[in-house]
Amino acid sequence: MKLNGIFACLMLAGLAMSQTALAAMDTPAPGEQEKSTPAVAAGGKTSADQAYRRGGDFAELDAAAAGKGGEVYNGLCGTCHEKGLNRAPQRAMLSLMTPESIYRALTTGVMKEQAEAAELTDDDRKAVAEFLAKRKLGGKDTVAPPLMCAADTSKFDVGEPPVFDGWGLDKRNSHFIDTKTAGIDRNNVGKLKLKWSLAFPNAVRSRSQPALAAGAIFVGSHDGTVFALDRATGCSRWTFHAGAEVRTGIVVAPWTKGDAAADPLVYFGDLIGNVYAIKARTGEQVWRIRPGDHPNLTITAAPVLYKDKLIVPISSLEEARIDPKYECCTFRGSIVALNPATGAEIWRTWMVPEPQQTGVNAAGAKQFGPSGIALWNTPAIDEKRNRIIIATGDNYSTPATELSDAVVAFDLDTGKIVWHHQVLQDDAWNGACEAADKANCPKEDGPDFDFGAGPILATQDGRDYVLAGQKSSIMYGFDAEDGKLVWKNKVGRGGVVAGIHFGIAASGGTVFAPVSDVPDGNKYAEGDDPRPGMYALDIKTGEYKWQAPSLDVCGGKDFCHPGYSGAITATPDLLLAGANDGYIRIFDTATGKVLWEFDTVKSFTTVNGTVAKGGSMGGGTAPIAYDGLLIVNSGYGFAGKMPGNVLLVFEAE
Repeated sequence: MKLNGIFACLMLAGLAMSQTALAAMDTPAPGEQEKSTPAVAAGGKTSADQAYRRGGDFAELDAAAAGKGGEVYNGLCGTCHEKGLNRAPQRAMLSLMTPESIYRALTTGVMKEQAEAAELTDDDRKAVAEFLAKRKLGGKDTVAPPLMCAADTSKFDVGEPPVFDGWGLDKRNSHFIDTKTAGIDRNNVGKLKLKWSLAFPNAVRSRSQPALAAGAIFVGSHDGTVFALDRATGCSRWTFHAGAEVRTGIVVAPWTKGDAAADPLVYFGDLIGNVYAIKARTGEQVWRIRPGDHPNLTITAAPVLYKDKLIVPISSLEEARIDPKYECCTFRGSIVALNPATGAEIWRTWMVPEPQQTGVNAAGAKQFGPSGIALWNTPAIDEKRNRIIIATGDNYSTPATELSDAVVAFDLDTGKIVWHHQVLQDDAWNGACEAADKANCPKEDGPDFDFGAGPILATQDGRDYVLAGQKSSIMYGFDAEDGKLVWKNKVGRGGVVAGIHFGIAASGGTVFAPVSDVPDGNKYAEGDDPRPGMYALDIKTGEYKWQAPSLDVCGGKDFCHPGYSGAITATPDLLLAGANDGYIRIFDTATGKVLWEFDTVKSFTTVNGTVAKGGSMGGGTAPIAYDGLLIVNSGYGFAGKMPGNVLLVFEAE
């Protein structure tokens, strides 16, 4: 092993710009507002992620192994990473990355040549990977490699262009599927049976919304593997290894039905801020870029492909930095338009001005502001007005600014802001506000009520509305022309871990709002009680059509809560939702009655020959229905929720 500080700095800076830069600390990634739950911590419990590992699926890292890995890291890597130089993520951005993905990059991936030049032995590479990820490679229940398809099941079906138009299922972000396409309705929903399941390797969460095209399911995973799965059997046509977790939805470019020469691209982002374009037929990488130089940059939301632009919202993990000596904060959110063929930047709009030093905190660290306004939801496209519509996050440091906690419309051609409507002023917050040492907590101290759910453009009686749901549990209806508020309705209590979290859906004249309202350790006004459940509101007025509060069926299970945190999907008849308690439930859209439910908190023998586990459902992945199939990700080992690592495919018999 050769330790060369200058070379190491270049090596790890390249790592930051490539597939393998390091991911995030134990505090959940705040680009998604996945914060630790004080109430759980106060009860003396470990996180769900730690519990899953200690259950035997992953082996804990012993002191000797940690010491060796630390020696390699400190001698080779720390020159850049401890100071965040040259885009290198700081050491705090580590533990959400799996050791398998770090080791893979150093042995067969983009960092292979650099590792060889540094004369890292195989043991050195393993030690670094384990040290950075804080756990050993593999474990007694290591998931088997994917079952690769035979020739007859690996055929790319040119007769099936993408079934849905991106993460929102259409450009308006409605998360709506017509009954014919879904193949599931009130008459056959009770006949759903499990068809096949897939175990995601090295995973404690499953939160990438699948895309359907060419007879395949395209989906990302916790360890950075992207799969193209044969929809009928679950075998893998190909796999692609990104540098870190792929939690965004997958987007497949359209083609002309039946075009034998079609060679479409697949787009997604990873946890360390890379955006990828790979070939849908083969998984071959076409381009990869990191659209920003901040060391804590991340991609949470799925991009939007529209005509000649790939629209990418930029988020960050900086909000989780609680070290009082950290110079907080310098990230500023942005939305970027890229050339889909090359990844070249077309335009960018920043959410805050360049941060300036505002003072020094009690620990002597410099303070900067304004900062923040991460964009962690997928925008809607207003084709009529040639606009992009997105909802924004909070500021990270003082001063708070006017684009935080807002709905914003941009011109598609230039990125210029056309209108914005801020629903909550002075919301500056970061993880230090919940730490023992609050030196970096801004004076505003929250309440940390970002928008995490993608806004919806809906038309009712000739009027266009923008519908948005906030972590405060408030649903809003705005006029799409000028952003003026039409109505609002507070359907739950809200909280730092939400309220309305990752997605809403619309069908006909109704917008559906899932409410999580899990315990978060904070005190709320008397009478402002949690209301986890599902709520249906009139698009024109915001008035209730029905209310379905969640029952607590957890029975004392650890990390189990009532309510709904993840994205949801609607058809004319049905509302599809995965719950915090691990159930997938299908509601009647007219009444709120549960027509079918399935408990995913169990073990499944999967197509790749090993056992997978279901858990809570959350994040930006919604249940998807197509041609009589129901496709569901289960597992959300984050923010005090039950972990899991399974993709489930049901069929209406």
